[in-house]
Amino acid sequence: MRDRALERFEALFGPEFGHGKPFDLAPLRTALQRLGNPQDSLPRLIHVAGTNGKGSTIAFMRAIAEAAGLRVHAFTKPQLFQLSERFVVASRTVVDDALIAVAERIAAIAPTLTQFDGQIAAAFLLFNESHADITLLETGMGGRGDSTNVVANPAASVITPIALDHRDTLGARLTEIATHKAGILKPGVPAIVARQHDEAREALEAAAASVGAILHMQGMDWDAHVAHGRLVVQTEDEVLDLPLPWLPGAHQADNAGLAVAALLFADAPISNDAFAAGIADARWPGRLQPLTRGPFSAPIRATGGEVWVDVGHNAHAAAALAQSLRAMDIKRPAITIAIIGMRARKEADGYIGALAGVVDHIIAAPLNEAHIAPPLITSIADMMGVESSTAPSLAAAMQNAAQAPAPRVLISGSFLLAAEALAAESA
Repeated sequence: MRDRALERFEALFGPEFGHGKPFDLAPLRTALQRLGNPQDSLPRLIHVAGTNGKGSTIAFMRAIAEAAGLRVHAFTKPQLFQLSERFVVASRTVVDDALIAVAERIAAIAPTLTQFDGQIAAAFLLFNESHADITLLETGMGGRGDSTNVVANPAASVITPIALDHRDTLGARLTEIATHKAGILKPGVPAIVARQHDEAREALEAAAASVGAILHMQGMDWDAHVAHGRLVVQTEDEVLDLPLPWLPGAHQADNAGLAVAALLFADAPISNDAFAAGIADARWPGRLQPLTRGPFSAPIRATGGEVWVDVGHNAHAAAALAQSLRAMDIKRPAITIAIIGMRARKEADGYIGALAGVVDHIIAAPLNEAHIAPPLITSIADMMGVESSTAPSLAAAMQNAAQAPAPRVLISGSFLLAAEALAAESA
């Protein structure tokens, strides 16, 4: 499918180049000043950083806010199919013509911005020119020097779980990565933080103390857990007894709890009924999504098997998938086959290592962009004791997987592979 908006952004600003690195906010600040600083007059803004779960947490916040009758602006990334997916304006995904028009306005006064800077400027202009009640903003990468960090007065900052990823850019150690992501914290602003490894937690605590952010740590100042088939979210002031998310996986209950806590500490006008409805209704494509009706998964389903798609692409995400696969195997024991394709800049050893104990076979597949060669993926799998093979395409990998009796197939490792699978399923 042709992506007119992406083509225009690339023509105006060049390729995205890994979310707009190098981290230099000065050109974007100058451009925004010439555009009237639209980022300074947005409705109640919640800024979200972290390694995994940012998009899902925003999806829960959006669904909850809309269940409360609020209109929502949201910027998330990356997209599965079309650039326009990143831009939700007053609770509607922007149309290509509007996105292209605002990009051209920005390029006319700031033609040397990176593409990601151009996207952020476009989001702020679109948001500023339409009425909404709340703004949800996801960082591109890191936090301190991220293009989204030009916002000065958010209602709340949110930090999802931090793990090792983008080490070539953010730092080799968890402490460095956490310190970078903590750059979104602001003086006097509530900072709602998911449960973290000790290194990350200590770095976030130090950063919050340094800038004067009001820290709300999960497990200390608030918590969320599943009990008796319900999601319980507790702060010092209240306890909410809520339904479990429709989105599968224990990690989605964690993301939903973080979303609830963020909206509570941001003092958003939301009732308990709206919290419950939003959690139950939230949808987010490509997050452990079952394929149940289309032609792509049909050969697997015909044998009594199942197919799942997930965009996870780092070790922390793979660990969450492994937990979900174990739970699935208790309900229906099955041969588990992971079809994996990963971009060249990702760390396949950590990803495969997290899945090694729960999958029976790995099929390595190529992507349609620079990727880790499938033979390298199989060599890593072999070293970890997992049976593996390669396939020349995702379609061929699915044909190979269909030879197993009633398998459980997981397609993961990249947004690109997930998008390919979802597109084939809907063909």
